[in-house]
Amino acid sequence: MFHLAAQIDVRKSVADPVADAQINILGSLNILENARRHNVKKIVFTSTGGAIYGDADVVPTPETYREFPLSPYGIAKLSIEKYLNYYGAVFGLHYVIVRLANVYGPRQNSKGEAGVVAIFCDKMLAGQPPVINGSGRQTRDFVYVGDVVAAEMAALRAKKNGFYNIGTGKETNINEIFKQLNKLLDSNFKTTYAPAKPGEQKRSCLDNTKAKNELGWQPEHSVEDGLKKTIEWV
Repeated sequence: MFHLAAQIDVRKSVADPVADAQINILGSLNILENARRHNVKKIVFTSTGGAIYGDADVVPTPETYREFPLSPYGIAKLSIEKYLNYYGAVFGLHYVIVRLANVYGPRQNSKGEAGVVAIFCDKMLAGQPPVINGSGRQTRDFVYVGDVVAAEMAALRAKKNGFYNIGTGKETNINEIFKQLNKLLDSNFKTTYAPAKPGEQKRSCLDNTKAKNELGWQPEHSVEDGLKKTIEWV
């Protein structure tokens, strides 16, 4: 069974931590209890690599780095991971946790709970300049959705319980994403900045060595290739 259901907006979790916990922690406990009752053999849980480590001193960040989430969203995801440890130890539930970097690609909704790539594409294709929150020098590990699907399937085939970073191992800042989209769209939008959002990390990038070694997975798309495919779909 794949568990991807969640309130996924970090900023919403900062604005309303109680609602975030009700959806992400209590909702997940409901799933785990039903999995136990109905003898589900295995759960692949989609966690976060972008928010679970906080502003790490080691970048790319490995799974051995201490978890120190700086948002209620990250705290909720880490809580569910610990509950999975409990259900595995006490009830024998098999699980694999995939800690995703910043996923982007075709079919990502640009409204509401959206990622920066989807928002920028939507704005620029509509002829409107996107707004960058903060300096734009904050970095993320942008991983293409097709690579994430391959990672989820590899996790399902895994023989033992565990958790894995799923990312590219490469930092890309928001200014660079804007620059690449400008180039791919053959446009000349100027950079527009707004104040940084509370709870937003400065750097985030995942070491994917463990997933390569144990799951046989690695990303196949560069950021430029992924952005091109995303634009073509939009």
